Amino acid sequence: MENPERWRQHGPMSEPGRGPLGFDRLPADVGALCRIVQGVLLHSDWIAAYGVDAAQLRTVSRETLPLVDRLRQIADLDGGVLTAGRPPDRRAVGTCRDYALMLCGMLRQQGVPARVRCGFAAYFSGEWEDHWICEYWREGRWHRADAQLDPVIAPRLGIGFDLADLPDDMFVTAGEAWRRCRSGEADPESFGHGQQASGLWFVRVNVVRDLHSVNGRETSDWDTWRQATAAHHVLSDAECGETDGIAAQPERASAAPRPPWLGR
Repeated sequence: MENPERWRQHGPMSEPGRGPLGFDRLPADVGALCRIVQGVLLHSDWIAAYGVDAAQLRTVSRETLPLVDRLRQIADLDGGVLTAGRPPDRRAVGTCRDYALMLCGMLRQQGVPARVRCGFAAYFSGEWEDHWICEYWREGRWHRADAQLDPVIAPRLGIGFDLADLPDDMFVTAGEAWRRCRSGEADPESFGHGQQASGLWFVRVNVVRDLHSVNGRETSDWDTWRQATAAHHVLSDAECGETDGIAAQPERASAAPRPPWLGR
C-alpha cells in the first residue's frame, strides 16, 4: 500500500509562515476548509461572475504564489481573520492552482497528507479542461477536492456532486490522461487549456507539471508552455517513451526533462 507520510509535511510553497494570518485552529472538515479558501481568493477567469470589474482590483495575476506571500497579500487587502469571508473585490486573485495549494497547506497544517495534482476536469465544458485540485489521504485512500467551485461558480456549471470528494469520472490526473491517450481509449485533442492548447503535447506538459507538483514543486519551468511553437507540438518517440515512464509513477522523484522550447 502507498505510504502517504511524505505528503504530511509542508513544502516551500505550502508553508503558511508566521504572518498575521495562519492555519491554526481551522476546522477539520474539508468542505468547511474549501469555503474558507473561497472566501479569500478570486479566480482570474471568473471575476465578472462576481459582479466585479477587474479595474476595481489592486492586482490581477495568474502567478501562483507561495502561501506565505499569498497570506500576506490577503491580509493587506483585508485585515479580518482568515475564516471571515471577504467581498469579492477584497479577495486575492489567482487561479485553480492557488485554491488547491491553499487547501493543501491547510490540511498539512493539521497533519493530513495532502498534495496538489495537475490534470484535467470534465465539468468546465464538454472536453477535459486543464485544471489543478488537491488530493488528501483519509480512510486509507486518496480523495480529491476542488476548492475553487463556490456557490457562484458551481451552479453555473451544473455541479451536482460533492466537491470535497470528487467522483472518479470528474477529474483525471495528467498521468491518467496520458495513459488513456496512448492506449487509444481517449482522443488527445479532447484534453487542453481552453482554446489556447490541446493535444498529446499538452497532456505531456501536464504530466511533467504533475511530476514536479507531487514531488514538492507546485510551480516549474513547464508553466512556460505558452512559449511552445508548432514544432514543439510534435513529440518524438523518445519524448513519448520518457513520458510513459513519468505518467506511470509520478510520485517517484525522478529527474524531470527540460521544456524543449527553453533550449539547453
